[in-house]
Amino acid sequence: MARVLVTGGAGYIGSHAAKSLQAAGHTVVILDDLSAGHVEATRGLPLVRARVHDTAVVRRTLAEHRIDAVMHFAAWLAVGESVRHPGKYYENNVVGSLALMDAMVAEGVERMVFSSTCATYGEPQRLPLTDDHPQRPVNAYGESKLTVERALGHYETAHGLRSIALRYFNAAGADPDGELGEDHDPEIHLIPLAIAAARGGNELKVFGQDYPTPDGTCLRDYVHVADLASAHVLALAALEQGARTTQYNVGTGRPWSVREVIDTVGRVVGAPVRWSPAPRRAGDPSALYAASDRTQQELGWTPHLSDLETIVTHAATWQAAHPGGYRSSVGQSPA
Repeated sequence: MARVLVTGGAGYIGSHAAKSLQAAGHTVVILDDLSAGHVEATRGLPLVRARVHDTAVVRRTLAEHRIDAVMHFAAWLAVGESVRHPGKYYENNVVGSLALMDAMVAEGVERMVFSSTCATYGEPQRLPLTDDHPQRPVNAYGESKLTVERALGHYETAHGLRSIALRYFNAAGADPDGELGEDHDPEIHLIPLAIAAARGGNELKVFGQDYPTPDGTCLRDYVHVADLASAHVLALAALEQGARTTQYNVGTGRPWSVREVIDTVGRVVGAPVRWSPAPRRAGDPSALYAASDRTQQELGWTPHLSDLETIVTHAATWQAAHPGGYRSSVGQSPA
């Protein structure tokens, strides 16, 4: 079993991956500056509060905990914000990743699982998106992740740092046990926003109703966050068995429209989702969904929980128990 440093481990996907690692018998240490994460999401695991840019702290953490491998989730992720503030995304996502990789090289840590994204592909030339599809990002978020992917290849050549980059499609849902969930401020993802709208929150905005899809709304590939976490554990196992630097898609290959999500949320919550039409957003492709055959064949990954009904049910259950996010739960006042 490995000793794993999880950067961004107090965030949405990082916390679920940390739980999966622990369940698989690995020792987990979290490094997070809590700018977007939540200490409650660490579940009492060792937490080092720092940025990945702080090379001295990262090196000391790697050495003191005798870390064998790193899972790197510490990144900004809002596409729209990256268009408005590209420098923020290059500074955090690229500069921070390079600082982390340099610290790993200095301490002799030679395995990394990297949190990447389907945004590295840009506008799809063909569907489903295979992991050899041309990568032409259309925003700074996708470009920042692609830059790190490319740097990782050079770090293996120069320093022997082997890595697997997992290109996520739409992470969604919540921990089946109810311990962990999605708590962003502001929330930008469709499923939690739709659940909130069904429960009396702000009306959901549906951006574009005239796409060339069956119901006119965008099609997206939703993968349960617990299935996504399991892919990280399998990627680590592949690196432990000698895998070289590579990249995999993590998606189901089954796209769902915005209207299908709205209908599913209404059915699960038991109340209609209040929504109104809004203009298309620039850069939103009509459809994005994955071909993950290679991921399933080479890593042995299977998405067990990624049907839309299960995703929405788990997300709705967590939100009902935590109406104000991690700092509140049913029967308690927000801290």
